[in-house]
Amino acid sequence: MKPKVFVSQPISQEIKDYLAQYCDFKIWDQKVPIKREDLLKEIADVDGLITSGRRITENLLNHAPNLKVVSNLSVGYNNFDLEAMKSRNVIGTNTPGVLDETVADLAFGLMLASARRIVEMDQLVKAGKWEPTSGDDRFVGVDVYGATLGIIGMGRIGEAIARRARLGFNMDVLYYNRNRKSDTEEELGVKYSDLESLLKQSDFVLLMTPLTPETERMIGEKEFKLMKKSAIFINVSRGQTIDEQALIAALENKEIHAAALDVFEQEPVNKDNPLLKMPNVVTTPHIGSASRKTTDAMAMKAATNMVAALSGKEPENRVV
Repeated sequence: MKPKVFVSQPISQEIKDYLAQYCDFKIWDQKVPIKREDLLKEIADVDGLITSGRRITENLLNHAPNLKVVSNLSVGYNNFDLEAMKSRNVIGTNTPGVLDETVADLAFGLMLASARRIVEMDQLVKAGKWEPTSGDDRFVGVDVYGATLGIIGMGRIGEAIARRARLGFNMDVLYYNRNRKSDTEEELGVKYSDLESLLKQSDFVLLMTPLTPETERMIGEKEFKLMKKSAIFINVSRGQTIDEQALIAALENKEIHAAALDVFEQEPVNKDNPLLKMPNVVTTPHIGSASRKTTDAMAMKAATNMVAALSGKEPENRVV
């Protein structure tokens, strides 16, 4: 008998055809996310679960006694209770690599949008408020070309962003990372920096760290006060890597110039969040990897990880 797999979100026909060769599978094919109670019913007798960001807790594992593999359709896996999974010998995998360039595109797009006030100016034009002006700064933005970019977290995505910044926009790039990247420094001409110096010198501060106990709320009141008053802060990592209230205060008190955010402490973001009412804040709904090509590539990697694990092979991207 083929192993049973549940896929908790829609996937393309190509991935369905691939899974069909190796598994009996069922898919949640609706656009609205599956409710927890429905998920618990679906996984009661499955061997594998393919999901995106669903919290894998001890309680969930209690409802899935046959579960052997959870394949995360994401590069991050902070939704995994690692100890609970290890104690039950449940394998966990993720999907790194395939989304690097797509996330880098978004990060750079957010930087350009916030610097040149693209979203704000789009809304102004559409509201019929574009009038001839002279001598005011209603339309004035910030230059990106030749500015200093500070990247916190120089993984694969950080390197892809640095490459765009150096080769496309002639930016000076500083980076702060757990480990120094000598090869990247030599290839791209980026410079390693301690965190305090990076924050003080950068025109744009881009946060690209994974969420770990060490990085949770790593950017807070102290760090925002170290930034230039003209600095723009960009977060494409995880919402919990910053103190969101400290960011709100920094913007309200004009301690930094602007921000661009793809992630939030609470997702979907609360409609009453003050960040949504600030014209100098660009917001997107956690779409870092959301291109069709990349989404399909992530789903295929999640599927191949699942098939490998259920076949008794070592999956390429095992994290548990």
